[in-house]
Amino acid sequence: MTLIDLDHVNIRTARGDVLVRFYQEVLGLEVGPRPPFSFDGTWLYCGTKAAIHLVEIESPGAGGGISGIEHFAFTASGLEAFLDRLRGAEVAYELRTVPDWGIRQVHLRDPDGNHVEVAFAPDDGAAPAA
Repeated sequence: MTLIDLDHVNIRTARGDVLVRFYQEVLGLEVGPRPPFSFDGTWLYCGTKAAIHLVEIESPGAGGGISGIEHFAFTASGLEAFLDRLRGAEVAYELRTVPDWGIRQVHLRDPDGNHVEVAFAPDDGAAPAA
């Protein structure tokens, strides 16, 4: 498995409009395409890359909703080798597929509990999509 780059930062917020305006006006990011997830949010692009993924929550504290950075994500290649590495290290993970886009995501936690996503192209390996 090879990490390619830091892909994005995912931020949970009850103030999506405020954050979108901030990232557009202060950093110059642009709102762009987002897969049809079952939850609301906005993707903000730095050039052609969706660098910040905002996820809407009802309000901080509501239903366990915590605002702030939820996870950071890497792009990688070598899905099967990565899953073998995780199993060998006895690291728990969850495998997901992005709706309509086919990107496969491996979600895990580091020893401090930080949520890490590692994303692979749809045609990378033969691991079953979860």
